Amino acid sequence: MFEQHTDESELTGGLQLGIWIILGIVLVAVVAAISVYNGLIGKKNQVENAEASIDVMLKKRFDLIPNMVESVKAYMAHESSLLQELTTLRTQVQHDGLAGEQKVTLDKQLNATMSRFNIAVENYPDLKASENFVMLQRSINEAEEQISAARRAYNASVTDLNNAIEMFPSSLFASRMNLKQRVLFEIPEQERQNINVGQLFHK
Repeated sequence: MFEQHTDESELTGGLQLGIWIILGIVLVAVVAAISVYNGLIGKKNQVENAEASIDVMLKKRFDLIPNMVESVKAYMAHESSLLQELTTLRTQVQHDGLAGEQKVTLDKQLNATMSRFNIAVENYPDLKASENFVMLQRSINEAEEQISAARRAYNASVTDLNNAIEMFPSSLFASRMNLKQRVLFEIPEQERQNINVGQLFHK
């Protein structure tokens, strides 16, 4: 009789222990899931914050275009198509806004157009000596430095998010949260060199 009671007690104790172990495992899994979920939300918000900073810097650069075109058109009468292209890019941003991959595409298009503009400026020594243009190029240089810093911060945040989207187990949550990989602001080295308008005035 005593042995039967002992067996029942051990069985009950073992069952309770098993339940507590299961509850503990479930609790750890829930905490881990919440941590992964919150981590993904944090990474997504960091990307959006960095993207907002890039928006401000890109718009600042695009806002310099009308002044630049106005200051050079008297000198660069034969480059009207190039100046028109710069104006068109700015107009496109104003009408369509800056969103997602389109933002990266417009930024690359502007870099390419500015590279051609910088080359064209070399043919106009009077323009390079213009005080107004020298002041304008300083503003452009400042905007470029700010954009460069904003790109680095954005790319770091995007890389962090993209890694989380690809890695297990956060990839499981990312798919359910409909998180997609974001595009990096990658600019060819040659374009990064050409866009530096300040170099034009030290040659």
